[in-house]
Amino acid sequence: STISNNSLKSSLLQLECHFTWTLLKQDVDLDELEETVDAQVKFFIKSNIRNYNLLSYVCHLKNSNEEALKNLQRAEEEIKKNHPDEIARRSLVTWGNYAWIYYHMKRYEEAQTYVSKVEKSCKELSSTAQRKIQLPDICAEQGWAFLKFGRKYYERAKNCFENALKNEPNNPEFNTGYAIAMYRLEDLIYRQYEDKSVSLELLKRAVELNPKDTFTMALLALRLQDVKRIDEGEKYIEEAMQKTPDFPHFLRYAAKFYRRKGDVDKALEILKKALRVTPKSSFLHHQAGTCYRVKLFQLKKTTTRPPQEQVEELIRLAIFHFKIAIDIKTKFFCACVDLANMYAEGKRYEEAEEAFQRAFQISILFNDDKQRLYYHYGNFQRFHMKLESEAVRYYREGLKIEEDSYARSKCSNALNQLLRRRIQEGLGDATDFGTLGFIHNLNGEKHEAIECYEKAVELHPDNEEYLSALCELRLSL
Repeated sequence: STISNNSLKSSLLQLECHFTWTLLKQDVDLDELEETVDAQVKFFIKSNIRNYNLLSYVCHLKNSNEEALKNLQRAEEEIKKNHPDEIARRSLVTWGNYAWIYYHMKRYEEAQTYVSKVEKSCKELSSTAQRKIQLPDICAEQGWAFLKFGRKYYERAKNCFENALKNEPNNPEFNTGYAIAMYRLEDLIYRQYEDKSVSLELLKRAVELNPKDTFTMALLALRLQDVKRIDEGEKYIEEAMQKTPDFPHFLRYAAKFYRRKGDVDKALEILKKALRVTPKSSFLHHQAGTCYRVKLFQLKKTTTRPPQEQVEELIRLAIFHFKIAIDIKTKFFCACVDLANMYAEGKRYEEAEEAFQRAFQISILFNDDKQRLYYHYGNFQRFHMKLESEAVRYYREGLKIEEDSYARSKCSNALNQLLRRRIQEGLGDATDFGTLGFIHNLNGEKHEAIECYEKAVELHPDNEEYLSALCELRLSL
């Protein structure tokens, strides 16, 4: 009966649940997401309904609908246990997910049953008879799901928590979600959120409303550290350490705090403790690798001739942890680049090249990731392979991506330095002058750009690119 199936499908699309929130599987590493949420189920007591709902959707994306149903049953048990007086209100997302999963299993009658349950409850819960009901809890649950699906979704997460807070401004959970979303946005977006004090105030408020939440406490400590209020930050870390000495989601950020403070041994001690609890955390392995890298650079900086076996051991440990991180989370971009750089440090150039190529293959890279990759790969070509023309090529690729970022300014500075030196030494060719012209033009230095392009055309008279750039510049003056 296609007609009833069509009407079922249109009813399903009206539901508020993970299946209608456009959470795309290509934006996350599903295995790693499942691992994280599983770990949270073990250590979070309060919000497991939300975690089970999300796990059911992840299981569906991994083609195990039976497992998805089991997670929804777990969500239902939690609702009965924790909210016996408001079962219908608390179950709307769970029932919506049930309906979708049964629909995908072609069990249409069961799907219809759950659609009807949601519709009936919405009528009872809201004066206007409609399927879509904007309950603050549902807005917030959507916000948490967005946070889990990665940076593409952070702006949407922020909006969800803002909506939820309109109705319940003092709800501790909503305040926490909002603060985390702002914290992550500030860390991501270069220049737009230059001032990081917005999330500082939000995190403070979240911690006041929810003093047991040590995860948020750790983020507050890191933000205080960002604004150079380090002692104040450390007080929060120490207090949280007393409250939850074994909670891995807190420990990973505590370790980050001590690493950034320069106490790398303490950071490693905390990471080892956390890894005993969650040995399959890619985040923890990446942090451990980063600590060994910091130790390596400290050793090289402070000792004129550092003992070779010490250097090799630190490189080996860093590689060991970076490798595990990308085995667990195959699209872990930062760990890929860090691994490549560490192979290069150890003069294992073929493996470095392989790791860089692996990073280039990751399909979900953002513009600033790409810029960072071009920058590091350019450095690899320049300092390790001694191929300056290749380095110029990759730095330039990073510059061509029109997004303001830290990595882009690094590409610009590296290029500038390299080209000026080549030109001073009389090695400058048309490409060098053309590229320098390109940089001047980007920085709005038109006269200097014109000089460079004139030089480039002199050396390579029939190059279309230089001629048209020169023409445009002259017209714009």
